[in-house]
Amino acid sequence: MSVDTTGELAEALGALVRRRLPGFDRIAGLTRLSGGASQQTWAFEASGDAGTIPLILRRLPPESGQTETAIGLEIEAELIRRAARAGVPVPEVMAVAEPDDDIGRGFLMRRVEGETLGKRILRDPMFDAVRTQLPAQAGVIAAAIHEVDAAGVPLKSRTPAEDVEQLHRRYLATGSALPVFELAFAWLRANCPPPGRVTLVHGDYRHGNLMIGPDGIRAVLDWELAHLGDPMEDLGWICVAAWRFGAIDKPVGGWGSREALYEAYGERAGVRVDPQRVLFWEVIGTLRWGVICLDLARSYPVFRMTDPGRAVERAQIGRRVSETDIDLLRLLAPR
Repeated sequence: MSVDTTGELAEALGALVRRRLPGFDRIAGLTRLSGGASQQTWAFEASGDAGTIPLILRRLPPESGQTETAIGLEIEAELIRRAARAGVPVPEVMAVAEPDDDIGRGFLMRRVEGETLGKRILRDPMFDAVRTQLPAQAGVIAAAIHEVDAAGVPLKSRTPAEDVEQLHRRYLATGSALPVFELAFAWLRANCPPPGRVTLVHGDYRHGNLMIGPDGIRAVLDWELAHLGDPMEDLGWICVAAWRFGAIDKPVGGWGSREALYEAYGERAGVRVDPQRVLFWEVIGTLRWGVICLDLARSYPVFRMTDPGRAVERAQIGRRVSETDIDLLRLLAPR
């Protein structure tokens, strides 16, 4: 069975809840939330003799295929469970969908209240008291992520040098020849660190994937890009200028300093953070965002004919390639 409408999905979810969540026998308020290009996120409430709980369905639609870089929702659910055991704040996974559940591939998790939109977190007075504490919180949580036991989980692993060459191939596929991007690739090859400590890496540790409340970071979301690699990748990615939303002088998500991030990470992990190694990952992360912008700009003509609404969004993001030029020049300037 393929559930293609909200009504069909609600019916299938109700049956899943009755089978898999003791004390709950009905659902209400099923609503599609904004999400990524390939996966859906639905919010609803389950209720019964056990009370009422807010839930999230993270789902790959039956007609969709898993993207090449995503690890798969079943593996994602397993990593979230392991992350919880390692002390990482994550939503509680309640059930993983099986073929007989008729909802496609996905899993249910308890809904965590808070905000994920970077601009709101940086501007809403609700977050004024906690904002300066977020870099240290992010450092402590990143260290906990890198302590997660991923043994036996089928994850890809790559070295820093492999990451550079993979990104370069993606850049070449755009058909572009941008001087600042070429300079950045040359810098990355000249400053590529040797393989070092290998841990679980979240892979997309930034605004949008952190649920934040007035008390700080409440949950780390969206583990679909997790892999094995250099843990400093996560520290570099959260510092990419695209996630600062105008607060350019506060490198960690527009909240505060790299030093606060590094100190909190090192204290929790028991290691000294090498700023030069993190710089490598911030440069490659900035360049990766630029290549993503190129990809989106290149897809605009196709989407303009098939999905005009999404075409506008892709064009808006695609035009940010020039911002990436500026961000890269700032990072590569002699210090």
